[in-house]
Amino acid sequence: MPSFKLPSLTLRGRLLLYMTLVSCVPLLALTGMQDKLMRQQTEAQINTSLRMEAEGFKDLLESTLAERESSAHSWAEDPVLRQALRTKDPTASDAMLSLLQRRYLTLNGIVLFSDDGAAVSASTPALRESYAGSAEAVRKAPWFQKAQAGTTTAEGVEAEDPIYSVHVLPLAVPVMDERGQRLGVLLAAFDWGQVGELVKPALTRAQLRGHTSFSLEVQGTDGRTLFDTHKGAYDGTGRVSVVAVNGSEVRDVGDGWRFIAQVDPAEAYAPLNGMRRLVLGLAAIFVAAVGLGSWVLARGITRPLRALGEVVRRVVKEGDLTQEMEVKAGRDEVGELTQAFAQMMKNLRETATSLQEGTHVLSETVAELNLASEVQERNVARQAAALQETQVTAQEIKQTSLLAAEKAETVLGVASRAEEVGRAGEVAIRDSLGGFQGLHEQSGEMAMRIVQLNERTQQIGGITQTVKDLADQSNMLALNAAIEAVRSGEHGKGFSVVAREIRNLADQSIQATEKVRDILGDLGHAIISTAKMTEQSHSSVAEGLEQVRTSGEHLKELATIVQDNAAAARQIAGAVNQQNAGIAQIFSAVTDLSSMMTETQTSLKSTTGAAKRLQEVASQMEGVARAYRI
Repeated sequence: MPSFKLPSLTLRGRLLLYMTLVSCVPLLALTGMQDKLMRQQTEAQINTSLRMEAEGFKDLLESTLAERESSAHSWAEDPVLRQALRTKDPTASDAMLSLLQRRYLTLNGIVLFSDDGAAVSASTPALRESYAGSAEAVRKAPWFQKAQAGTTTAEGVEAEDPIYSVHVLPLAVPVMDERGQRLGVLLAAFDWGQVGELVKPALTRAQLRGHTSFSLEVQGTDGRTLFDTHKGAYDGTGRVSVVAVNGSEVRDVGDGWRFIAQVDPAEAYAPLNGMRRLVLGLAAIFVAAVGLGSWVLARGITRPLRALGEVVRRVVKEGDLTQEMEVKAGRDEVGELTQAFAQMMKNLRETATSLQEGTHVLSETVAELNLASEVQERNVARQAAALQETQVTAQEIKQTSLLAAEKAETVLGVASRAEEVGRAGEVAIRDSLGGFQGLHEQSGEMAMRIVQLNERTQQIGGITQTVKDLADQSNMLALNAAIEAVRSGEHGKGFSVVAREIRNLADQSIQATEKVRDILGDLGHAIISTAKMTEQSHSSVAEGLEQVRTSGEHLKELATIVQDNAAAARQIAGAVNQQNAGIAQIFSAVTDLSSMMTETQTSLKSTTGAAKRLQEVASQMEGVARAYRI
């Protein structure tokens, strides 16, 4: 389906649409606001009416039940009922309860129960007989248990009571003696059907308002429906409802009950819907009148414009600016437009004449510009080629300079490293020279100590010889002593033993001295060998010391040469870096010049292209100028 587009309409259609919208939009907005206001007012009226009915129903039922409950409390304090519970004699209490039931017609019966659930007295004998044998059922009944606890309950009111055969609300209160001890329970069975009589005035008022679907409902604290005027004919979905909740400020029957007033929205908003239809009808008539007036006005505006458009189409189609306009218009905006268009035609004739003359001059100028641009473009192309070769050469020089700079940096690093190594070698030679000098002194001292050790060894050899001589003498003395002991016989045995021991010791001393002499001989040979080796080492150390001194001198000379080389390398590196910087500047300048040349070529190409386009435009303008007859 094609979409509706406003530009596809004619001017008359757009004027008609705009004028209709300008007239109708405020009307529709006003109508919408009025409808919204009327709906709000209607909703407020409906809610107020329903709230009044719900609150009135709540107050009426609450006052009725509160009055009956208060009466039941006052009856429970009567001495007659207390006496009946004590004596189990119902004569006086039956008469009293019968009188009370005849006085209060909203009660279906009044029964006095003992604390164990037995019916002691009732407003009618038949009622008392109905509870005979039901003591256990009465004790389990919720209303009886609540009454013993001092409260009331509406549980069971939604179902028909089997005793009374109707729906009743059990108003049960405890019967207490003078000391506050519970004697039993007094039950006043409120006829729940009387609630329908209470709501009849409210239903009549709703009928007068035309709300036949109006209903009143009572819900317990658990959400169960206790009373409904329509008995579940409506489920409450989509209905307008107002809820009044019975407060618990005063503790009585019906605390927490919800009183709901409901009505069908179709009936509630019927007056609003009628008013809405009336307003829509008037709005439709107004829109039709506005549309007709807009059409007449748009037709008066567009007729001269259509004639003017016809003239413009002839001018555009035939290209004849000499024709005269025959559009009649008044002194309004359309007339001013016609006069302005006639002046425009005159200006167009003059412009076409000037355009034909100017296009001829423009064509000649553009031809000359094209020729000059082509010559300049060829010259710039040759210059750009030469500059490109210069840039390539500069790039090669730059690469060579960068390589030379890198090599210079490498040589400078090697020279610096050689200088550091030379300094380290000089320090090492100085340390080695000191070490060799100490070693030379230590080897000399060691040779002197070895000579002293040889002398001590010879002295020990002399001492060992002396010990051997003493051992030989001891051996001879021991031998003589043994001979004398043999001569002495028995008296010399002890002396013979001592002489033998001394002789053994002398032999051991001789053997020990022989071993010491051998060891000292070996030690002497070793000392002599060590002395020779020490002398050789001392000579070698002296020679090494001299060589180290000579190497130190040579290394100092080498370090001086390395330092001179490093200084020269630094100078070379500095010169190469300066050369590299200069070459980089030259390359940058050549690159900038090449970029400028490229931009110049681009500009020349653009100029040439612009000249060609200008020539084409001049040709087109000349053709356009020739298309009009002036």
